[in-house]
Amino acid sequence: MTLKMAVPKVSVIVPNYNHARFLGRRLESVLGQTYRDFELIYLDDASTDDSAAVFARCAADPRVRAVLNERNSGSPFKQWNKGVREARGEYVWIAEADDFADPRLLETLVDRLDQNPNVGVAYCQSLIVGEHDAVQFNAVESVAHLDPRRWTADFVNDGHDECRRALIFQCTIPNASAALFRREVYERAGYADESLRLAGDWMLWARMLLLSDVAFVAEPLNRFRKHSGSVTHRSELEGTDILERCQVVRWIAERVDVPPEGMERVCEGIMFQWVAALPPQSWRLPWARHREIYRAARAVDKRLKARLAKKLTRAALRTLLREMSARACPRRGAPSPTP
Repeated sequence: MTLKMAVPKVSVIVPNYNHARFLGRRLESVLGQTYRDFELIYLDDASTDDSAAVFARCAADPRVRAVLNERNSGSPFKQWNKGVREARGEYVWIAEADDFADPRLLETLVDRLDQNPNVGVAYCQSLIVGEHDAVQFNAVESVAHLDPRRWTADFVNDGHDECRRALIFQCTIPNASAALFRREVYERAGYADESLRLAGDWMLWARMLLLSDVAFVAEPLNRFRKHSGSVTHRSELEGTDILERCQVVRWIAERVDVPPEGMERVCEGIMFQWVAALPPQSWRLPWARHREIYRAARAVDKRLKARLAKKLTRAALRTLLREMSARACPRRGAPSPTP
């Protein structure tokens, strides 16, 4: 007689691509959770480092199975969707291979979903860590400008209101490794958008919160790693982050009643990121790329043309004043300009 494996309550998906140096810590932090009713689905996206050897150390655990790609998928969000399709659990935790967690993360977030049937996404606070696990800062600092007190205590909120108060401005769930969600809500939301390179998580949370509520745990049970292998910097230089930000913001604004003052703040944020926050080398982007950004921002901000002219005028004036000051006060010992 064949014994059927009991269906686990939670499916833990560990998507990995060339994170061998962090993978052992990640797998240990999953298998060491105080909550035990889970399966671990390891997704390897055709890694070329020592990931296979690292994974082999836990492959014999009966809770663990592997799904290996022969070719790289080219998208983390394709892997997320693949993992959710493989999942059997009612709840899903996408535990990124380069992050790690407090042993009580699952226990805490499972309780939030169990106690709140309308909540589709429960997430905890994160500590940002470096390559050697040293804590750099608490992720609450990244949302304090929206509300200095809101993310300092636990809360449960209506999903539409969360989009209106928080997600319209930025991805306030900064790391998938901090979140536990209902598989059924993920599926109803249409899965992650595989066309997005950076903002697929942001768009996914927005879609899910238009179908369900959200729960937040202020205790930092997740460790979100920032390291040199990140693709974020390159994507910033390519303008991808601004384009995708406009896409997500427009999607939310078309479905949620955002107050005029909120949309003004959103539009100012987009403008600041494009004009003021980008590094100088980004202006070497092809003009065709800037036209793409302009069209995407224009779809969100009907006053973009006037706003852009004002910002560029100020930037040009600051540059002119700096040059005038430099000419009026040459460095000591520098040769005088030839008349």
